[in-house]
Amino acid sequence: MSIAESILPEFDNEMAGTRKALERIPNDKLEWRAHPKSNTIGWVGSHLADIPGWVEFTLKQDALDIALQDGEPYRTVELTSHEQMLEAFDRNVAAARATIEATSDVEYMKNWSLLKGGETILTMPRIAVIRSFILNHSIHHRAYLCSYLRLNDIPVPGLYGPSGDE
Repeated sequence: MSIAESILPEFDNEMAGTRKALERIPNDKLEWRAHPKSNTIGWVGSHLADIPGWVEFTLKQDALDIALQDGEPYRTVELTSHEQMLEAFDRNVAAARATIEATSDVEYMKNWSLLKGGETILTMPRIAVIRSFILNHSIHHRAYLCSYLRLNDIPVPGLYGPSGDE
């Protein structure tokens, strides 16, 4: 079994759960935040829509500099409706899935680096980046989103079985 074949079932499951959570975001709550230091529901949803898009630069580039000295820093583009979030998410998931499937085991084992202003923040094998910065990162922010849904009396979707609302 290839690395792609082994990671795709997990990727598909986590992306399906994330999509269910994104579907629940009400457009009239996009600016809501749990605390002044917290991100808004809209930002969290936009970030969740963006994260699968990171697969392509992880598997097709050797590094990403999130703060180029001559350019704009990498930022999540804040989308203005849950419909936009779902469109971006679906597009990013489809591209990510195709890239995961097309990547050889040799490429998964090559190192990838995250840079900030030319300084290396981390370097690890691409497969570890997919697991930590794509899958685990999505799960992390999806948990925030589900907490935000609960705090706004919006039914939380079941992710690994039924939720308390199902």
